[in-house]
Amino acid sequence: MSLNRTEVARTGVELTANLERAGITREQVLEDLQFSERRLKETLRVGPASDPADVWLLRDYLDRAIRERGDVPQAWTVLTDQARQRATHWFALREAPTARRAS
Repeated sequence: MSLNRTEVARTGVELTANLERAGITREQVLEDLQFSERRLKETLRVGPASDPADVWLLRDYLDRAIRERGDVPQAWTVLTDQARQRATHWFALREAPTARRAS
């Protein structure tokens, strides 16, 4: 599964928008997903060095965090549930952890 330029750009926008909507800090994301700052930046922009499994992990993590706070994520136009079914054939997708809220 590869994304064209438009899909990459759209996915990056959706990930960034949903990070803001999730109400969690980048530091929380780094800790919860065990990402470095560089890895998070590359994943958020769906850059050429990003791991597709990381993109899905971040998507699922943000989606869960938003839903757990009673909100609805910005629509995922590329990383849809149907696309996940196809992605499981190509990538080792991992279960996203629950976002820990700052106290």
